[in-house]
Amino acid sequence: MIKLKKVCYLLFLVITFSFSQENLFTSLTLPDHLTKNANAVLRYENLDVTVNAVDDVVITEKRIITVLNESGDYLVQASAGYSKHFKIKKIEAVVYNAQGSEIKKFKKKDFIDHSAVDSFSIYTDSRVLFMGYTPTTYPYTVAFDLEVETSNSAGLPSWRPITSYYIAIEKSSYTLTDNANLGLRFKEKNVDGFKIEKNTTTNTLNYSLSDMKALKPEDLSPSFENFTPHVLVAVDNFQYYGVLGKAKNWLEYGDWVNNALLKGRDEVTDETKQKILELTANISDPIEKAKKIFQFVQNNTRYISVQIGIGGMQPISALEVDQVKYGDCKGLTNYTKALLNIAGVESYYSIVQAGRDIVDFETDFASLAQGNHIILAIPKVDNDLIWVDCTSQVHPFNFIGSFTDNRNVLMVKPNASEVVKTTIYPDSLNAQITKAEIKILNDGSMSSVLKRTTYGTQYDNRFPLERESDKDIKEYYKEHWDYVNSLDVDQYKFNNDKNKVAFEEALNVSARNYAKITGDRLFMPINAFNKNTYVPKRYVSRKLPLEIQRGYLDEDSFVYQIPEGYKIEALPKNVTIKNKYGVYNVAIKFENSKIYYHRKLQINSGKYPKTEYDEYRDFRKQVAKSDNSKIVLKKSS
Repeated sequence: MIKLKKVCYLLFLVITFSFSQENLFTSLTLPDHLTKNANAVLRYENLDVTVNAVDDVVITEKRIITVLNESGDYLVQASAGYSKHFKIKKIEAVVYNAQGSEIKKFKKKDFIDHSAVDSFSIYTDSRVLFMGYTPTTYPYTVAFDLEVETSNSAGLPSWRPITSYYIAIEKSSYTLTDNANLGLRFKEKNVDGFKIEKNTTTNTLNYSLSDMKALKPEDLSPSFENFTPHVLVAVDNFQYYGVLGKAKNWLEYGDWVNNALLKGRDEVTDETKQKILELTANISDPIEKAKKIFQFVQNNTRYISVQIGIGGMQPISALEVDQVKYGDCKGLTNYTKALLNIAGVESYYSIVQAGRDIVDFETDFASLAQGNHIILAIPKVDNDLIWVDCTSQVHPFNFIGSFTDNRNVLMVKPNASEVVKTTIYPDSLNAQITKAEIKILNDGSMSSVLKRTTYGTQYDNRFPLERESDKDIKEYYKEHWDYVNSLDVDQYKFNNDKNKVAFEEALNVSARNYAKITGDRLFMPINAFNKNTYVPKRYVSRKLPLEIQRGYLDEDSFVYQIPEGYKIEALPKNVTIKNKYGVYNVAIKFENSKIYYHRKLQINSGKYPKTEYDEYRDFRKQVAKSDNSKIVLKKSS
């Protein structure tokens, strides 16, 4: 009787789970509150990581997601990478319509098998299976089932349940079991304030998140990674591509990277070695040597885009890069490091989380999962560091721009690896200086000679212009100054000074209808070439803090020559605003038939509570109002 009861109970559980799962295949069972602001709803997700031995890890993932519209298609993520070290044992997907009826089933053989990097033989081992499905109606649901076996216990999958804006979560769970007692470590980030349940022991982690509404982006909010839940995981003892490792902190981890991944991979051909020695023969300054070698790499190699996790953490050897003349961030950085070593210049391979948003390494938690890019640090005599991105063929030496600036990275040094901060570009040095002579004619047209110079991160935004076509350059300026009616770019010339890291734009422009004629008056915009009318969105109930990651400085000096027969009837008032968010100054004067307009806008970087968002917004409204001011000219009687 007892056995019968047990069998009946297990049968009940199976039937209940099956019934519950089937309910998730139809969009009709979606809770209404989860569809608000959502492009997709994650109905069910379970990521299970089981570490059986240092060389035996099993990862299973079950996911059911309902896509509500075309914007949610990319959230399906029915794919998996594989190589000889990552074997896909099972991969399946089933697509259901809104009523929960099956539309299409994908077995492993039905997934599209694609190289992780096309046409590059050094990465043929890295491949991806992905579901090729084009939806015809919405909503639809995808049930995805994956099992992967790997011999790599380094870089275990962490838990990040919220992966994007506009996705709601009905249930997401994560389990990690360390059966091999490898020394499980974990760190929680941003878990407070979310409906998260957890249970952790020495060897197990269990986390779940449920009933999570879709997040909407807000202007000037922190990086997505910096406010959403994340549980980082690592084990002290691990294996990576057949190489054993042990690391509890960044010092030990850096030693392992140096000894296991980089050591012995710095040889190049004798021909290249001789070129480097000749190139630097008459240079004594190590920084000048480094600059020459960096330019050599830029001129003789090209970058192929491969995420740091694909193709392994280990760079291809410098010799291979030397032969094929291309590589990813790992390969090109290691190659540059090898060439610098030939010239007697010290440099350090450094791992960074790159991107427009600033994301730091966790200083107190070492793990292989942090970082998606490699850059190079070159020490100066004053203990300062020069940073270079060896993947860029266009950036100046000692300029990394907004892709890797101002963040904690791991700098790999023999027996002295550490987390350090990359270059910080001060707000006032992210500058744009614009000077213009502007002639206004009595028909409302204008012509101007203009010079603009940008520095710092503003340089980073502008210098790519020099590589655009004539058509695209002229179209860019018309869009950039779209508030100037009938603008024509008559002439332009660029000067990219890579030594000063300054980009100069010299232009002759004209506009047929710059000023509006009304009777005997001309209404003329006061700010011809840098009108900033940006006002952050208004939120009835702001959810996130205010964060300005990068500040900047704009200075404008315009001289307007007014047409003969006209006089000033009205000039905008001078403006001075100074607060924690920045400075805004406008000074206008009229002398000898000319109007002199000087403007300064500095926006300060900083982090502020959400309660101060409206105050910052008011500041930007005042700037926009002043920038939109007009001068009134009247015909002399």
